[in-house]
Amino acid sequence: MITVNNLSFHFGSQTLFKNVDLKFTPGNCYGVIGANGAGKSTFFRILCGELEPTTGEVSIPSTVRMSVLKQDHFAYDAYTVLDTVIMGNQRLYDIMQEKDALYAKEDFTDEDGDRASELEAEFAELNGWDAETDATKLLQGLGVDIDLLYTPMSDISEKLKVKVLLAQALFGNPDIILLDEPTNGLDLDAVTWLEDFLADYFGTVLVISHDRHFLNDVCTNIVDIDYNGIKMYVGNYEFWYESSQLIQRMIKQQNRKNEEKIRDLQAFIARFSANKSKSRQATSRRKLIEKLTVEELPASSRRYPYIGFDMDRTAGKDILTVTDLSKIGPDGSPLFANVNFSVAKDDKIAFVGNEMAITELFKMLAEETEPDAGHIKWGVSITRSYFPHDNTEFFSGHEENMLDWMRQWSKDQTETYIRGILGRMLFSGDSVYKSVNVLSGGEKVRCMFSRMMLFGSNFLLVDQPTDHLDLESITAVNNGLSEFKGNLILSSHDYELINTVANRIIEIRPDGITDFRGTYEEFVASKKQDV
Repeated sequence: MITVNNLSFHFGSQTLFKNVDLKFTPGNCYGVIGANGAGKSTFFRILCGELEPTTGEVSIPSTVRMSVLKQDHFAYDAYTVLDTVIMGNQRLYDIMQEKDALYAKEDFTDEDGDRASELEAEFAELNGWDAETDATKLLQGLGVDIDLLYTPMSDISEKLKVKVLLAQALFGNPDIILLDEPTNGLDLDAVTWLEDFLADYFGTVLVISHDRHFLNDVCTNIVDIDYNGIKMYVGNYEFWYESSQLIQRMIKQQNRKNEEKIRDLQAFIARFSANKSKSRQATSRRKLIEKLTVEELPASSRRYPYIGFDMDRTAGKDILTVTDLSKIGPDGSPLFANVNFSVAKDDKIAFVGNEMAITELFKMLAEETEPDAGHIKWGVSITRSYFPHDNTEFFSGHEENMLDWMRQWSKDQTETYIRGILGRMLFSGDSVYKSVNVLSGGEKVRCMFSRMMLFGSNFLLVDQPTDHLDLESITAVNNGLSEFKGNLILSSHDYELINTVANRIIEIRPDGITDFRGTYEEFVASKKQDV
């Protein structure tokens, strides 16, 4: 259990949150949400003791063990994969190290024997005999090959490090688990496994995530950081979002009614206050006006960009045909072979499977690379916009500001027009004069979408569009792609995005594809039936 009393945190003159009173109990999973910069990670750092609050306290029983997902992917490079996972329970790992050192001594004394006996008792109490088995199960669940158990962390890929550190955070049945963006970099199978693991977990789990499907599947409560405060709501993310939108609409409608009523009453007073026969009514209406206060909506820290794609022309009958496409990867093994598919009117296709293979396929469709074999034929009426997985070449080494950067692709060169496009993506005022090579990851993604909206294309190629985005921007991407009237080929780690946008799923494999017509949820269900 975690109890938070009168918690406040000030960063310079800025107040992130104040007067926070919360209680987190076992058996629940709490999704912590808020706009970028609202203080989600700061709140986590306070809970785990890395930061001191400005006021208030966090109370955690001394017998409770807390585990935190580590963000430094290089911190364990000197250790093996297995040791890194077991270090999730640092006390158990320390006991194992001390035991091994004692038993390795040539001059093993009686005192050493007594100490070894104490360590063995504590080792058994911490379930040490099953440590390697438990660590292996976690790694296998996340898709890490058990052949890597004794491989140094320095020798494995960044994506595998993410999984190992997540296994470390889950190891040893901690009473409290804090997970900051645990699904970043995970494939959909690993995310599904993690959802199942947390759904029935006995302890207290707090998670920060931009993955809406993940929050919906695992969360029993939502903790919202906004309006310089932190409030807890029962239910998952979808319930919170729909409820919050409904409340906002109700407040606005009530305010509108109040404003209309006030205007009517003020008009009555102005008209009849000089008329003696009406003066009593005018006085009563003045009193009524005093009670009618228009509630001022608090200025939320959330800002929703607008993403929308207008087509200059509709597509003809022939859209896209891919025939016998093959590509060998850098290591000499096939990324895919004999890929065949065609795109029909209204198709919105999500590609799932090997991420490297999908990105390579998208590059071929965008005519940035060539296949080793096969053909790609686009219809003569098709105009394309491409959102690449890696946008480095668009920004690295570029000194121009956002306005000049956008002018490269804009038919209308006026500042007013380009400001309008950038404004939709929350770039306003002097921010448009910022050099594009110093933008954050999220700002670069929003620039790429601003660029795409200039083209009026009828076919979109979108490869991993939600990386670096907050929930509000992801919602805008989801809405924009859902409402697009043309054709779309998409890849994403965001389950909710592909499930709500795509009406066709193509799984890409080294030996071919599985082409499924339906939603991603239906595709996953069909795969489970085939097992």
